[in-house]
Amino acid sequence: NIFTNHTLDINVRWLAVLYFKNGIDRYWRRVAPHALSEEEKSTLRAGLITNFNEPINQIATQIAVLIAKVARLDCPRQWPELIPTLIESVKVQDDLRQHRALLTFYHVTKTLASKRLSADRKLFYDLASGIYSFACSLWNHHTDTFLQQVSSGNEAAVLSSLERTLLSLKVLRKLTVNGVVEPHKNMEVMGFLHGIFERLKQFLECSRSIGTDNVCRDRLEKTIILFTKVLLDFLDQHPFSFTPLIQRSLEFSVSYVFTEVGEGVTFERFIVQCMNLIKMIVKNYAYKPSKNFEDSNPATLEAHKIKMAFFTYPTLTEICRRLVSHYFLLTEEELTMWEEDPEGFTAEETGGDSWKYSLRPCTEVLFIDIFHEYNQTLTPVLLEMMQTLQGPTNVEDMNALLIKDAVYNAVGLAAYELFDSVDFDQWFKNQLLPELQVIHNRYKPLRRRVIWLIGQWISVKFKSDLRPMLYEAICNLLQDQDLVLEFALLGVEMECGSLCQLAGQVTVFLNRSSPVDDFEFRTDQFLPYLETMFTLLFQLLQQVTECDTKMHVLHVLSCVIERVNVQIRPYVGCLVQYLPLLWKQSEEHNMLRCAILTTLIHLVQGLGADSKNLYPFLLPVIQLSTDVSQPPHVYLLEDGLELWLVTLENSPCITPELLRIFQNMSPLLELSSESVRTCFKIINGYIFLSSTEFLQTYAVGLCQSFCELLKEITTDGQVQVLKVVENALKVNPVLGPQMFQPILPCIFRGIIEGERYPVVMSTYLGVMGRVLLQNTSFFSSLLNEMAHKFNQEMDQLLGNMIEMWVDRMDNITQPERRKLSALALLSLLPSDNSVIQDKFCGIINISVEGLHDVMTEDPETGTYKDCMLMSHLEEPKVTEDEEPPTEQDKRKKMLALKDPVHTVSLQQFVYEKLKAQQELLGEQGFQSLMETVDTEVVTQLQEFLQGF
Repeated sequence: NIFTNHTLDINVRWLAVLYFKNGIDRYWRRVAPHALSEEEKSTLRAGLITNFNEPINQIATQIAVLIAKVARLDCPRQWPELIPTLIESVKVQDDLRQHRALLTFYHVTKTLASKRLSADRKLFYDLASGIYSFACSLWNHHTDTFLQQVSSGNEAAVLSSLERTLLSLKVLRKLTVNGVVEPHKNMEVMGFLHGIFERLKQFLECSRSIGTDNVCRDRLEKTIILFTKVLLDFLDQHPFSFTPLIQRSLEFSVSYVFTEVGEGVTFERFIVQCMNLIKMIVKNYAYKPSKNFEDSNPATLEAHKIKMAFFTYPTLTEICRRLVSHYFLLTEEELTMWEEDPEGFTAEETGGDSWKYSLRPCTEVLFIDIFHEYNQTLTPVLLEMMQTLQGPTNVEDMNALLIKDAVYNAVGLAAYELFDSVDFDQWFKNQLLPELQVIHNRYKPLRRRVIWLIGQWISVKFKSDLRPMLYEAICNLLQDQDLVLEFALLGVEMECGSLCQLAGQVTVFLNRSSPVDDFEFRTDQFLPYLETMFTLLFQLLQQVTECDTKMHVLHVLSCVIERVNVQIRPYVGCLVQYLPLLWKQSEEHNMLRCAILTTLIHLVQGLGADSKNLYPFLLPVIQLSTDVSQPPHVYLLEDGLELWLVTLENSPCITPELLRIFQNMSPLLELSSESVRTCFKIINGYIFLSSTEFLQTYAVGLCQSFCELLKEITTDGQVQVLKVVENALKVNPVLGPQMFQPILPCIFRGIIEGERYPVVMSTYLGVMGRVLLQNTSFFSSLLNEMAHKFNQEMDQLLGNMIEMWVDRMDNITQPERRKLSALALLSLLPSDNSVIQDKFCGIINISVEGLHDVMTEDPETGTYKDCMLMSHLEEPKVTEDEEPPTEQDKRKKMLALKDPVHTVSLQQFVYEKLKAQQELLGEQGFQSLMETVDTEVVTQLQEFLQGF
């Protein structure tokens, strides 16, 4: 009632129509809470299409959208009169009513076309077949009216008819692309599509008589683009039905984009669309036959034949030359923008908001696709263009410089295709390196392109021996004070920026493989230039202002730190001092903060134990990044957790502040995300770093979290929880069982009841093995507690546990855990307990299995030794390609020296336990006990115990 009352204030009516539109989603469905009654909905539907006379454009659009929303739910079953009413209304002579009805017709068609359920699609097919002829005639009528009026000079009439042409074409687009099952069999559809090319020519010619800066021009260009969208959408949805249109589409697009036909009538967005059409035809998989032509679809072969017939040598050559010599040229506008706002220009060129519809990236992608598809034809063409540009270029000839820039761009884009055709190493030494040394201001675009070109080829074909020459060239360029300032101004992807990119590539793509040779990075080659490179990159980081640029430079710095590792330590002082300031400045830029976190991760890894000096800045950063109550955690959490983990791994000792951060952990464990795995690693890191302080402070809360997690977590999650408990018992056999006491009964029950998942059972046995071997008194109290819960005798329960342990020993695959099981069960001996004696055979079987796992024969002496024993701390020799051990690695080594698995000889332990059992029972009693063991097992045991 409010929005249809034209006497009311426009803002009030605007609010009313928005409330109505939003209310459809909430109240229109029958199952919705407080849903509208069928009677009220019927009244509303009738009222919405009573008349189409809304005078305000914005409100009219909202009414059309809300009618479409209702149509999505009710048309055609509950609202069969909608489409007939719209069709009648677009026929009326009243301009306003006709336009509003046509606007509604479009929104309804668009909405119904978007439905994807098969039943809905069938309804739309039926609808389209019934109204397609009308939609075609409507569009033709409005198009002819526009073409007649365009020469009249009556701008209002031209705009009115053009608006109707645009709306009717939008309707037809949806019907054509989404409303026909086999469009190539429908003469009307194919007639419309074939007619598009003639209409496009007519509309492009109209652009000559319409000014360049008015509403009509804008609407005309939108209509021309819509024609191309019809073709692109149809090609995408119906590639085989598009086959009859391939020849005409290529002829039309190539003539307007690559010949004089398009001069004076084309515009950038239209050229982009035409290039997209060519590209989609060239690389369409539906048009690519199988290697064995006989296996290919006949429709595919037909389309391929049409393509091959069109893309002749002269056509391909002309396309390639025009792309390079015309479309690749930097324009005056681009050069000016580069000078005035280099960082803004870079952001635009490398993927800004208008990237999708920008001409330059579109031409480059088309070049790559065509060159890949027809490389045998086009490689000689590009090589010839390269050949004509050998030697230096006159700095006074700007056009020649821009041509060379364009050709170098093409050679960089086609690097992989030219692998066998270009001796890049020689070209680098004889041509590119000298060009990097030309300092003239006009050579600036070419220097930028040369360094980009080297960056493209360096992972394709570039000898390792040449890299010092390249490093030297870069350093010489950057050490010129004038150039350093110039580079800083140019930013990423410009000269210094491209040098940054290159520095990143020669340090980050270190193990990347080229088609033939492994791309090997040698630290010794890079180290002489490290200080200069790092210092200049840091200066650039300070001087640039755009977030994206800072992020890129930080990424390159991170790559350098990661590759040279500890050898970065002498040079990072300036960066360490600057990062806190940058962190503070980037409070509103979370993506930049992510880049800072990544840099800190590599810094901590490079500094090792010295990273403790960063704690005043580092720990608050971790605190904020991993606090789920702080909004930035949405962006920072993943990198923040990784930083937390590497900080723990490289920490020489615990600090109160580092311990305090763990308060963030409890809410993190409630998140069902990939980050939980890192959380478990962090918990393990604290256990290895300072188990006593950590467990005394946080074990109670951690245990509660684990108990909740175990109820609903996946099998893999259960294993992660149990590994934390296992590590706690390994590191601190006295305090560990006490702190995780609430979890141990669950583990005990899992063993007794025969946990069905082998990996979980294996971890259960690992945990229980630690308790049994390293804290016997606690095991006894646990056994007593479980006996009460199971209402069994302790001995009976112990027997059941041993029996299940023996039965499920094969679930344990890790040699360490298998040896631990043998040690744990052997620790029950000597015993005169009848239950343990009853299970003696199983204990010996496990012990012999364990001996098979760990005993290796010394080829010199012929004797056996336990391969898991670690008698002293051996400092591993770190090769150049390996990272040095972290502080946590060292802690694990020290822990291994105290671990019974690595300090107790299983062979010696078996012997001592059997001897003690023999002494307890006497020779005869012991012999009768041994007779319960299989003779083959006894024989193997005797072999292992030779010499005792």
